[in-house]
Amino acid sequence: MPPPQFLELDDIHKRFAGVHALRGVDLSIREGEVHCLAGENGSGKSTLIKVIAGVHPPEEGRVRIGGSDLDPVTPLESIRRGVQVIYQDFSLFPNLSVAENLALNNEVEQGRRIVRWSRIRATAREALARIRRELPLHRPVGELPVADRQLVAIARALLHDARLVIMDEPTTALTQREVENLFTVIENLRAEGIAILFVSHKLREVLRISERLTILRNGSKVAEGPTTDFDERSITEAMTGRSVRDEKFHYTAGPGARPPVLEVEGLGRPPAYRGVSFRVDPGEIVGITGLLGSGRTELALGLFGLLPAREGSVRLDGQPLRIRSVEEALAAGIAYVPEDRLTEGLFLEQSIHRNIIASILPELAGRFGFLDFARARREVEEWIRDFGIATPNAEVPAQSLSGGNQQRVLLARWLARTPRVLVLNGPTVGVDVGSKEAIHQRLRALAAEGMAVLLLSDDLPEVVSNCNRVLLLREGRLAAEFDESVTEETLNAHFAETAGTAGV
Repeated sequence: MPPPQFLELDDIHKRFAGVHALRGVDLSIREGEVHCLAGENGSGKSTLIKVIAGVHPPEEGRVRIGGSDLDPVTPLESIRRGVQVIYQDFSLFPNLSVAENLALNNEVEQGRRIVRWSRIRATAREALARIRRELPLHRPVGELPVADRQLVAIARALLHDARLVIMDEPTTALTQREVENLFTVIENLRAEGIAILFVSHKLREVLRISERLTILRNGSKVAEGPTTDFDERSITEAMTGRSVRDEKFHYTAGPGARPPVLEVEGLGRPPAYRGVSFRVDPGEIVGITGLLGSGRTELALGLFGLLPAREGSVRLDGQPLRIRSVEEALAAGIAYVPEDRLTEGLFLEQSIHRNIIASILPELAGRFGFLDFARARREVEEWIRDFGIATPNAEVPAQSLSGGNQQRVLLARWLARTPRVLVLNGPTVGVDVGSKEAIHQRLRALAAEGMAVLLLSDDLPEVVSNCNRVLLLREGRLAAEFDESVTEETLNAHFAETAGTAGV
């Protein structure tokens, strides 16, 4: 006999300022089931999560949790029924320790006025025992790796007798090894009868971890069923409403001998990386991958002048180049798209207009130093149209856009400078499959125009399908180089070897 239904949503409707965010959505989750919710940015996933959590009460439809109808649905009642949501930012206190983050809610709920550290630590140990993990209880959460912060958020949720844990894009910032650890935790929770609603853009993870799948598009449910009934292509087509191309990038050298755009020789900034040498020819997309701590991000920051290299040399179009600052990198024609667009890339509260022109303000200034507003407006409108950025106008704040549109704004900012070398660190982290395809096609078009592209990523399908060469970093050194015939299996084998040498 199958487990009973824990969550049942029937004919849910929700509107915001005339936008029909949810259109008659049904969703059911059984006890102990891992259920995936998939859809592009703007499909209604976040709104549906907030309906379940009681943040956005539905205008029509029924919400049934734990066998009882909730009317109205409130955050407190949702929590009382066993629903816990782990959002992408984890909602933790970075300045407090692991133990304090885990025990704080219990202490407040029970009206404690005197802190007993023995009780705090006991509560924290109990929470971590539920997920079979150990973390340094005294360490501030803000100093933990992303994967460990996520474990703290999961452990805290379980302290509240969670029966349904909703994980919103839980693997966005995790390496492959950390994803495996998270999946182990999810399997343990499932074995205890705790249901998981897993929200993700990463289709391979969806197919691997979930038992059932619900797909939203434009606020409506367009597909549902056992995960075994789907594959990556069918999920993608349901999410986007179209067939998404999955072609491999092929590099073709132009006529005649052309010097490399970028030459790196013995570059190093110990202990992060050392002795790194490679070249990127015009029109190449060269991938750089490696596990967490491999030095790939530090290498990118070195090329952009944020963490200048201390050893080795760089040549651009055959000319020696010393990169000691961001200003020198930009002047030479190097642009960098960071991995975390929210904290490192965008000015979230500023308009799309201001975000795009931020990198070309001197070029837009007139002879007396005043901004040419008409030219700036034309430039921004052209990039919005060229990139297909979905926005009512250029003056809305960047934070109001979906993840995919935010990433397009960030790319537009740097491409406005027409760089010779484009360095991208995780260019499609947290974006949906439609936006991902659009970004990949754009990179290929830029390469076809002769730009040199460096793509840093641990998303192996992205690296394999979009790069004509792949460099593997291990503990700060270049460990291997592969041509365009490299497969995901080959790279995975090297990752496993790396993990083994690290004693994992």
